[in-house]
Amino acid sequence: MNIFPDINETDVIDLGVNDIQAAVTTVEDTTGVFDDYMMQYRPVPGRPKEMYAPFGQDNQLPYKIKNLIGSDEVTAQNKFFNVLACYGAGLTLQDEDGLPSVNKDAKRFSRRNSLSTFFLEQITDMKYYFMSVCVIILSNDGTKINRIVHKDTCFTRLGKANKNGRIRYVYYANWQYNAPQAEDVERIPLLREDDPVGDLMVKMGREPGSDGRCYVRTHQRKFAILLRFPTVGCQYYPTPYYAAMFRGGSYFEKRLISAAKIAKIRNHASVKYQVEVEHKYWQKIVNEERITDPLKIRERIKKEKEKIRDFVAGVHNSGKAWITGYYVDPMGHEVRDIRVINIEGSKEGGDYADDINVAANTLCYADNTHPNLVGAVPGKSQSNNSGSDKRELFTMKQALETAFHDLLLRPIELVCEFNGWNDVVPAVPMIMLTTLDEHRDAKRINPAQQSNPKPDEP
Repeated sequence: MNIFPDINETDVIDLGVNDIQAAVTTVEDTTGVFDDYMMQYRPVPGRPKEMYAPFGQDNQLPYKIKNLIGSDEVTAQNKFFNVLACYGAGLTLQDEDGLPSVNKDAKRFSRRNSLSTFFLEQITDMKYYFMSVCVIILSNDGTKINRIVHKDTCFTRLGKANKNGRIRYVYYANWQYNAPQAEDVERIPLLREDDPVGDLMVKMGREPGSDGRCYVRTHQRKFAILLRFPTVGCQYYPTPYYAAMFRGGSYFEKRLISAAKIAKIRNHASVKYQVEVEHKYWQKIVNEERITDPLKIRERIKKEKEKIRDFVAGVHNSGKAWITGYYVDPMGHEVRDIRVINIEGSKEGGDYADDINVAANTLCYADNTHPNLVGAVPGKSQSNNSGSDKRELFTMKQALETAFHDLLLRPIELVCEFNGWNDVVPAVPMIMLTTLDEHRDAKRINPAQQSNPKPDEP
């Protein structure tokens, strides 16, 4: 439970001098969100002899990522655009000639499992966490795959790898806030990441194992498939490439600029000072004074804000210094408890226009999204690309999703091979935009037809 309900927003304090105000903003330094940490395996609830790898040092990293991305309009829209661009024209089941498949069993499987929704869920996790997990459910006799289900990465944890580096189980539960109860943890066997279809064939007796014999090796009918986009140094959970915007401070800078601009516009006054208070500073004060009562905590925080206002506005403090906590963490990041910034300029929020534009463009660059495609910096002056340039940018963006498509289609390819649908090929057609003078709209282009496009009908 949050015991600091009054420090999540920007407070504007009247300094009492010529209608000058100061904005006191509580901020959380996000540059260390993806810092490396010593892996401390944890026992699986209800299975003390089995261990799992926590997702982040406190096992809360996926929830933090989700909240941080959703707290900024640029990062949230970037993720949304990347998901839509990767989805393309949608998942389709085709024949070998690139035409819609006529296989009745495959079409029925697609309808009953809502493959379009499944594919979209897999893409969303892949764009947020660079990994996704799904589960396949076989028939009672183990001859067909009847179901394929998406498992949210936020609630999935990987089991400890054995001495050969293989992860044998995934554990699905609600890991947020506290460890789940034993009965709430779903333990699912994980197919080999490098050859899931071959592993499944061996387990079901369809292919010989290492001993050269074919026989059913398990009565299990539910298996997990793990998809991880390759990243440097990935042992369990990938570190997305966009993590650089947190580590480099671009996200932190963008949030600070937005908070200061909102404070100026909302209060219709010249805010001369912005006081940035590290989020943990309030907790530190409370812990040092051993205050536990929520009302007394609120009063103590209010008193501390009064002290900050007195220092910033008091004439008797002119020329004096204010000593606060300051250190450099092991990753080289400066951590300050309180920082006072002198803001010059009289235009309400206008002096931040250039700074916020630069920060927004940097976030788009970190997410591999061109700002002109998502409108990260609105305004006519920013739209300096022609329609042809935008069309080429969109085409390039879709072409760069090929690596994700190859990875995300593996579960569907596994289903087709195991079920014997040799005439079915899963694919994700691209959306090709055309110019207005060709008198035609956007259309799908099948990969099999791109090399030899057919001429348009008259």
